[in-house]
Amino acid sequence: MFFSDWADLGRIVAVGTLAYAALIVFLRLSGKRTLTKLNAFDLVVTVALGSTLSSVLLDKSITLAEGALAFGLLVLLQYILTWSSVRWRPFEKAVKSEPTLLLHRGEFLSEAMRRQRITESEVLSAVRSSGKGDVRGIRAVVLENDGSLSVIPESSNEGGVTLI
Repeated sequence: MFFSDWADLGRIVAVGTLAYAALIVFLRLSGKRTLTKLNAFDLVVTVALGSTLSSVLLDKSITLAEGALAFGLLVLLQYILTWSSVRWRPFEKAVKSEPTLLLHRGEFLSEAMRRQRITESEVLSAVRSSGKGDVRGIRAVVLENDGSLSVIPESSNEGGVTLI
């Protein structure tokens, strides 16, 4: 239960080191965008890469070559998805969600909150996390593509750009 043999431990060290190195190579080749958290697909790829690394480390039936191929496939598919999203607006609209305004100038937008399954208490939690005590002084709260809540204070005006 606590120890089977040294060969198993040696396999984990050897395969783990090489699999980790292969993952780093694939991530460096694919660029920073592969592991960003800009949308749901990014999160799925990050979790899938971690799960694949875990499987390669612990499942003796999965070879290092199979694990490296799995890393490469996930990174390639993520690259194709993001490359296509940047070049074709219809594809981007099909795979990415739009940010949703949940609170505007102190008023909760109930219909938008209902569609996104977000409660007032969750919005208020984001407001508190931003350092504000209540919704006064908040221009907007936006549910972003990655599922995070952005709190925009009234005084925020990035170089004259209209935020809302």
